[in-house]
Amino acid sequence: MKTPPAATPLYYIGLMSGTSLDGIDAALIAIEPAAPPRLLATHAEPMPYALHAALLTLCHAEQAGFAQLAAAEDAFCRLQALAVQALLDQQRLTPGNIEAIGSHGQTIEHAPGGHQGGPSYTLQLDNPSLLAELTGCRVVADFRRRDLAAGGQAAPLAPAFHQALFGRQSAEQLILNLGGFANVTWLPRDAEQAVLGFDTGPANVLLDAWFARHASKCERFDENGAWAASGEIDQALLSRMLAEPFFTQPPPRSTGRELFHLDWLAQHLTGEEAPANVQATLAELTAISIAQAIGQLLPPGESLTLITCGGGAHNGYLMARLAHHLPGATLTSPAAHGWPEDWIEAGAFAWLAHQRLHHLPGNLPSVTGARGPRVLGGIYAP
Repeated sequence: MKTPPAATPLYYIGLMSGTSLDGIDAALIAIEPAAPPRLLATHAEPMPYALHAALLTLCHAEQAGFAQLAAAEDAFCRLQALAVQALLDQQRLTPGNIEAIGSHGQTIEHAPGGHQGGPSYTLQLDNPSLLAELTGCRVVADFRRRDLAAGGQAAPLAPAFHQALFGRQSAEQLILNLGGFANVTWLPRDAEQAVLGFDTGPANVLLDAWFARHASKCERFDENGAWAASGEIDQALLSRMLAEPFFTQPPPRSTGRELFHLDWLAQHLTGEEAPANVQATLAELTAISIAQAIGQLLPPGESLTLITCGGGAHNGYLMARLAHHLPGATLTSPAAHGWPEDWIEAGAFAWLAHQRLHHLPGNLPSVTGARGPRVLGGIYAP
């Protein structure tokens, strides 16, 4: 009896630019039967300052013209194409080697609960038709709206990928993404329990915005949390911010810049606070809101493994505060699984593209609140 030939790995590229707006993350992954997805190569394409500013303006604009939206979308798509081409050149691949690109797009507004009594919506700037034309690759995009149509929050979507990547272990395992916003995935050790996940609140979005207001034009983030570490936590300010109802809202829940932005912060300031103290307090807000959210999932004192990923995992001060508020947790890196901290999100959308092409669900109803599993995304041929 002949041994069947080994399955050829399928190659996908995932594209992600989160609320940090710092650039396009492109991840090349390999998917094989009965094996976790493998990260093969990565490329980060920096976002030009003009595009960064244009997208940030759109995120906070009460009104925007169609031409303004189209110009930003076109520039964003062309930046994505540059990221894809750089990754292909780096690995000496052609578009024909790639099964599909999974493109998340740039979130401009996310309102799963609607706005002022209107319908639920989520808006990601993207042009998958143009991306397919520019790259010569098949593109899968528009992942969120099918879950929203099924009554879900359309976010977070990464927990399904976390389950495929990390599986179930002997200890309670949580994956914490510290992007612009923080979200947590719980992979219970009991396989009979459903995977849970939700947004816990702001992570880098307020830290970056407050830092940018007080730093030079070329600086976008507080490296390693050094500025925050120079300040003192303002307990009164912290209490006012923690009174935000979102932090006690039961899951499923998701959030975005629509709620947490500099005007929201300004509502809680007296005007007497030292800027560095505000930065320290924003880091504390992130750490405490995460710890409180994990406390909703697991009883106090439960031993757990916390895999931290996203840009915030490089913020030493934030990580120290997180460890302080979760003394029973073992904080670890996804690098032990072959995935550096910065590439989980991009990898997730590559994996979601695979799910779509194979007519497999990409959401977890236990996470998003959708009425059931759904195949996510639309396909755009080159």
